[in-house]
Parts: sequence; C-alpha cells; structure tokens
Amino acid sequence: MKQAYRVARELLRDRVRSSSPETLEILEQVRQADVIVVEGSYDRIQDVLEMAGMPFTSVNPERFDKSELRPDQIVFVNCPGNVSPKALHKLEAFVREGGFLFTTDWAVRNVLEHAFPGFVEFNDRPTGDEVVRIELLDREDPMLKTVLDANDDPQWWLEASSYPIRVLDPQRVKVLIRSKEIEQRHGDSPVLVTFSYGEGTVYHMISHFYLQRTETRTARHAASSMTYVAEKGVDQAGMWKYRELGAEGLTTGQLQSALSSNTIILGVLLRHQTRDLRRSQPDE
Repeated sequence: MKQAYRVARELLRDRVRSSSPETLEILEQVRQADVIVVEGSYDRIQDVLEMAGMPFTSVNPERFDKSELRPDQIVFVNCPGNVSPKALHKLEAFVREGGFLFTTDWAVRNVLEHAFPGFVEFNDRPTGDEVVRIELLDREDPMLKTVLDANDDPQWWLEASSYPIRVLDPQRVKVLIRSKEIEQRHGDSPVLVTFSYGEGTVYHMISHFYLQRTETRTARHAASSMTYVAEKGVDQAGMWKYRELGAEGLTTGQLQSALSSNTIILGVLLRHQTRDLRRSQPDE
C-alpha cells in the first residue's frame, strides 16, 4: 500500500494539474504550521500527508496539551484519540473559534462524544477486519469530480474493532461517504461525516486514513493498475513515470483505494485553504 500511495500521489496531482491548475496552486500554499497532526497508536495520518507531499507538524498527545492553536489551522487527531480533558476543551474552543478538526475511528467516542456532544456517536457495534465498498454522496465536490469517474468502485478497509458512526442530528450532520455493507453488517452506513460548530468545521471518518490493504473483489479490481492509470487519461508518453513508480506491480483495487484516501485528505485541505483565502480578502 505504501507503493500504491506513491503512485496515487502522482496520479492525483497530474489529474488536478490538467483539469484545475488553480486548485493545485491553492494546495501548494499549505504551510507546515497550518496542519497539526496529533499522533495516535493506530492510525498514521502523518504518513499519508507525507506521501502526498503535504507539510505538517506532528505532536504527541502529551505535548498537545501545551500547543497553542490558531483558528486558521487544521488539526488531525489520529485514532484512538486518547487526549486529556484539557485537550478536549482546547479542541472545542479551537473549532468554535473557526478551526478545522479531523478525527478518525475510535476518536468518535474519545473526542467527539465529549467535546461535541449531540452530533455523532459510536453505535456500540464494532466491525471486524473487513473491506467494504463505499459510496461517495457528494460527487459534485471539485476534488472528487477531478479524480473519481462514474465507473470507479472504491473500497475501504475497516480495521478490526472499527467504530461505526451513528448520526444523532441529521439536520446538522452531513454524510459525505457511506457504505451499505457497513449498514447491513453493523447497523449504520456513514463512513465520512462533517458538521459545523461555531465558526469551525469537524470531519470524522470510520477506520483509518492509512489503509494497509484492500481486496480484489472484481476482475477490474484485480487488473493491473496501469489499466486504471490509462483510464484516468494518462497518454502513452506519460506512462513511463508510472512504470518507474512500480504501478505495474499494483492492482487497480490497491491504487483506487489509495487514490480515494489521498483525495479525501487533499479535499479537506482544499476546503480549509479556500475558506481562509476568502476570509483574508478585504470586503469590497
């Protein structure tokens, strides 16, 4: 999957560069101090950011208590989200004042249920170690339109004991990605949700950003990822780069999963940067 993430980074950037160069320019304005990653025992968002070529500052949960946050930053909290009560108060104030917060998996219970009660919760029906199909509900999103086509069939790996997300307030919580397979097996379908809180925004996702495996559930998933790269519009002259990156040794399923993960994380960063650019512009 590390190799899949490297190939996905190039494919994503090539797609964005050709269809929406202004989007790439916005993403390139992200600075190390803009993105804070709170380390965790299980997820490794920092690895995905590094492989995506995005700058960030990584802190352990103990040091996070002493961190000074600004409302123009984005904070990623890795699963399990075991932070102190002081950190929970800090995160609540950070979002209320305009910050972006992204949490994964067990942090729904350890962070969101305490700092932002009444929005989402763990439904107490943990998953097994399984791979599920996911459905992107917001295909009009600029990043998703750039990367994912109608015939894409992305998958998501659920770690053993991932925490399904129950939406408590459908009026305020928007489901961006869902899985009917998670709903059938574990009661609730959300994979990625978001809600506004004060002046800021919270995102939460079941399982982990760093996907360690996928499955070849169809003949298309089992095919060489070079076929998938060609489907994305890369011409013969551009194929050499992907061969050098090792795409011939990957399946379409592996690359598609890594591309979905990269797209989600860059899409959130794009929303954050676009919002702050609008805020920094003087009123006419």
